[in-house]
Amino acid sequence: MLVSTRHRLLSGAFLLLMAALPVRAQQFTPQVQEFIRVNSPTVALTDAKVIDGTGRPAQLHQTVVLRQGRIVQVGPAKKVKVPADAQVINCAGKTLIPGLVMLHEHLYYTMPTGSYFNIAQMPYSFPRLYLAGGATTIRTAGSIEPQTDLAIQRMVREGKLIGPEMDVTAPYMEEPALDIPALNTIKGPEDAAATTTFWANKGCTSFKMYMHATRADLAAVVREAHARQLKVTGHLCSITYREAAEIGIDNLEHGFMASSDFVPNKAPDVADYPAGRRSLLQLPVNSPAMQDLMRFLISKKVALTSTLPVFEPYTGREVVLGGGLSALLPQLQERETATWQQNQQKDSASVRLFKKEMAWEKQFYDAGGLLVAGTDPTGAGRTIAGYANRRQIELLVEAGFTPVQAIKISTLNGAIYLGRDKEIGTIEAGKQADLVLIDGDPEKDIQQVRRMELVFKQGVGFDSMKLFDSMKGKVGLN
Repeated sequence: MLVSTRHRLLSGAFLLLMAALPVRAQQFTPQVQEFIRVNSPTVALTDAKVIDGTGRPAQLHQTVVLRQGRIVQVGPAKKVKVPADAQVINCAGKTLIPGLVMLHEHLYYTMPTGSYFNIAQMPYSFPRLYLAGGATTIRTAGSIEPQTDLAIQRMVREGKLIGPEMDVTAPYMEEPALDIPALNTIKGPEDAAATTTFWANKGCTSFKMYMHATRADLAAVVREAHARQLKVTGHLCSITYREAAEIGIDNLEHGFMASSDFVPNKAPDVADYPAGRRSLLQLPVNSPAMQDLMRFLISKKVALTSTLPVFEPYTGREVVLGGGLSALLPQLQERETATWQQNQQKDSASVRLFKKEMAWEKQFYDAGGLLVAGTDPTGAGRTIAGYANRRQIELLVEAGFTPVQAIKISTLNGAIYLGRDKEIGTIEAGKQADLVLIDGDPEKDIQQVRRMELVFKQGVGFDSMKLFDSMKGKVGLN
């Protein structure tokens, strides 16, 4: 009884404090305002099903009150008193989830340079598509135009552009090896350290090692980043997962798909991607060696990013994941459809490895590992911002996670990794009002996550469908 009374008193004090705060509404340009459906100081979302991101079971008939960009009340509709000045949104038959916190995103898309693989910046379409797809916070896990990413981060905060809050990653840390014109390269650990310092001073808050970086490069980046309380992730190959964890990496990308730990007689600091893929194809799904690696990573508190969309096989699946084919320029729609047709019934090895990866991610999570989510809109061009974020949740459920677990991985777990779980990642009183209103029930049918209606970022509700529609036929242009 004492605890309950104290809780009520604290909640009441919090509400009084919030009510006393001056209204400081964010200013938006007319171009941004066009896509805002809700922008009231106080909003009451009534009679919703709430999947709060904590992993707890969903709660029915809940009312969530937002005030000045914060969540101030969450509770049963019969018990929560709706403020007289609130804009009321009836959410009967609908579901509220936290805004997605996605950690392997990019502001670029696959655009070949002749016969060479290359990528091009999408500074306008991708930020608004991320928000349309429910991602209110993203980490750009590798940049090709970091100065552009940092400018977009600023302009979104200033209300000049539509997009999520961004944790901007510096240019890739990669030794010269790949003929990708847009890819940054470093030459040795001294250059890696200098590059880390330079981009940290510019405002980048994350760093990413790439396939041909060496152990010495990683050690240099970890040293400089950790001295600033910043984190390092990696899409590795020349460095094994175990070596990276021993050096102090914080995060590993693509689940276990980039692991070279099982290559027989692997040479140190040598990248052999085909050998790594073969070793994973040959590894049993319940391999004791894999279980041992998982335990080691967990003991070192290394997070693992699931990026299932970028590995999704072609056969019997969508051309563009999450239903985003119409977002592409017409020429790119033709390119992706032709590639999809050519690969039907020809990707059996990819299917086998994809299913293994799903199982390994579930094993890592069940063993207590911090599994976070992302999409990686690169690869063959089938992975597009926003559409792929929703698809990632669907694929986690296909992998054996419950919808509640998949949503937690895609919200709270990302916030925990970023060190922002006191502010974002769940629907709880006191937190920032980042939420997604879904016109349906993802627990009954996970594909209903595609029925996003409103995406609230700091209490401002954006029209998801209108944002998606505004970018149809535009991806590949800017």
